[in-house]
Amino acid sequence: MADIKKEIVDAIKQYSTIIIHRHVNPDPDALGSQSGLQHVIKQSFPTKFVYAVGEEVNRLQFISRMDVIPDDAYREALVIVCDTANLSRISDPRYRQGKKLIKIDHHPDYESFGDLSWVDSSYSSASEMLVDLCLDYPDDLKLNKEAARSFYTGIIGDTSNFQKGAISPGTLKTASILRSYNFQPERIHNLLNMKTKHSSHLQRDILMSYIKTDKGVAYFVMTEEILNKFGIDRTEAANLVNTLATLRGVKIWVFFIEYPKEIRVRIRSRNIPIDSVARKFNGGGHPFASGATIGSWEEVDQVIQDLDQVCP
Repeated sequence: MADIKKEIVDAIKQYSTIIIHRHVNPDPDALGSQSGLQHVIKQSFPTKFVYAVGEEVNRLQFISRMDVIPDDAYREALVIVCDTANLSRISDPRYRQGKKLIKIDHHPDYESFGDLSWVDSSYSSASEMLVDLCLDYPDDLKLNKEAARSFYTGIIGDTSNFQKGAISPGTLKTASILRSYNFQPERIHNLLNMKTKHSSHLQRDILMSYIKTDKGVAYFVMTEEILNKFGIDRTEAANLVNTLATLRGVKIWVFFIEYPKEIRVRIRSRNIPIDSVARKFNGGGHPFASGATIGSWEEVDQVIQDLDQVCP
């Protein structure tokens, strides 16, 4: 593992232009790892051109804003993709136009890509991986307050405030190191946990209307009509998925969210591996937190049946 880390550091030192990508529909870890790495490289190599690209999410703009760059910026550029398991989920397809491609990810490695690939699912988040990279090579990659703030946001986002996911003593040690930088971590917790009046009303409707199978799979279907009724965007709606997590008797919980050309599925579980089901439906992720995509409402029943079968 030390060798791949050194190769990544050497590549960062070699290229004058570095463009950082992450997955579509970004969560706090996608944005935190992406922007944190951007801050680190800018701090460590002030003469380099370092960009972070992809679509923005209004409620997460406090983490970072994206750069708008022309296609020719990719000529002779190093491209680093953070927190993304599959090529199809990389935000901004121009990642293909770079000179060299690096993958840094903590999801199971079901689809390898890149000239260099550092994948380790024992980490809580891609953000934690990148902090480790900085700590292993402190002379080359220098943390600062802005980077610490971004990485911390990514870690607490993917661990649900240190309640879920691959949390180890190392994760807590990393968080402690990051909190030594003066960036007001309590403000980040507040911003990530904040709900609008509309999302609170939708959350109440979810609790009143969800469906649960005999095996313990709870799910809620979020149509365009429901989104419009509550005046809420898809990203904010998707972040309510853990509304069903604390209900007695629920082992797996699922959201089906309607998009213009597809239905996106967010699947979570309590210690039951569900990533194999997600992969069957054009998705993937962690054993206990995955996503998938289906093409029609007729497939909802099949997803639920498959999840029922993995329930003990």
